[in-house]
Amino acid sequence: MTRRHLAFTLAALTASVSTAFALGVQVGQQRDSRVYELRTYTTNPGRLPALKKRFADHTLKLFERHGMRNEMYWTPTDSALRDNTLIYVISHESRDAADRSWKAFSADTMWQRVRAASEVDGTILAKPPERVFMQLTEFSPKSPR
Repeated sequence: MTRRHLAFTLAALTASVSTAFALGVQVGQQRDSRVYELRTYTTNPGRLPALKKRFADHTLKLFERHGMRNEMYWTPTDSALRDNTLIYVISHESRDAADRSWKAFSADTMWQRVRAASEVDGTILAKPPERVFMQLTEFSPKSPR
């Protein structure tokens, strides 16, 4: 991983964590025990539009169907990453729930069909997604959802 990519990833992580955590806490309630998952996808050249379309048309709905809460999605503005990177945060009731959700999502025949259809012009991802699991800190600001 290059220094530039590492610096960008750390900056994105910091911004993502702050935003996702603020969104995960509802005003007037105790802080929840949700587990947040930061994911970074790197696509093959020219394949980011196909990935974005797959997410917009299908993936977000499938995530919700399998118990994953969509929090935030970003594309970098940095010239080295803007054409091949999607970063997002989803949340789960717990780490065990995350594992169950991903297992069910992967086995979902609709997901398998959607993935295959989106890759008829070539594989979308250049490498497996990077992922980081996170928990809300006690000092995260509250924000209405």
